Amino acid sequence: MSEPTDIDNDEEEFTESTLIEAIENQIESDNPPAAKATFNKLTLVGYEREDILNLMAHVLAYEIDAMLDDDRAFNTEWYEAALRALPELPPEKP
Repeated sequence: MSEPTDIDNDEEEFTESTLIEAIENQIESDNPPAAKATFNKLTLVGYEREDILNLMAHVLAYEIDAMLDDDRAFNTEWYEAALRALPELPPEKP
């Protein structure tokens, strides 16, 4: 297996920073409300800001992948439920 290239790393960093930015915007705008509620809940139980944002970004990425794979609209109901379930992550795709 070949080593990842700088381009792959740059794309991964861009994707991660874009997802984190989207999560920060959701928290700031309180839209969806589950974003701010989840952030506050995880803060109260001792998670660090960076870890919380990474967990939430993982959930957002999971839903975006599912949306693209299934050629469907973003499922806000599922997304909010998955955020509220954190720190438990969605199951890995087969």
